[in-house]
Amino acid sequence: MKLSNLWHHFYTITEHKFLVMKNCFRVGLYRQGLLHDLSKYSPEEFWIGVRYYQGNRSPNAAEREEKGFSTAWLHHKGRNKHHFEYWIDFSLDKSKGLVGHKMPVRYVAEMVMDRIAACRVYKGSQYTDSSPLEYYRRERPYIVMHPETRKLLERLLVMLSREGEEKTFACIRKLLKKGRY
Repeated sequence: MKLSNLWHHFYTITEHKFLVMKNCFRVGLYRQGLLHDLSKYSPEEFWIGVRYYQGNRSPNAAEREEKGFSTAWLHHKGRNKHHFEYWIDFSLDKSKGLVGHKMPVRYVAEMVMDRIAACRVYKGSQYTDSSPLEYYRRERPYIVMHPETRKLLERLLVMLSREGEEKTFACIRKLLKKGRY
């Protein structure tokens, strides 16, 4: 383990957490902003992050490439409701198997902030308001998500891409006041 990886990883996750917090505060999600991704500082996630740190992408991807799965990711997604993977469970109709369940709007909003921050951190000066949508579109074919959650996420990411943060965050504030999609 490189000592420099420890500091770089700590800085990366802290910068990400700060960006999410700042944007969550902008839409009124104060508690979620403060508590966002605290599990990344747990030993189960932090030390894997240090070991696989690269600086230009999630360490979970590198762990997954080496092992075939990521223990840090499995820990993380099971504790953070802003990840759509948290909401995957068996359908009551057993013939459908695993399905995405509808996420509460506050977690969809936090997911948008999470995607913005991750793209800002990893893309740096190459970031644009289209970056989160571009990343989502690359991953979309592999995502198991409730249709209404997918529709809302896509609507917000397209709005961000076309109209920017101010308009998108205003829309999110309205959705949060209504408390539903």
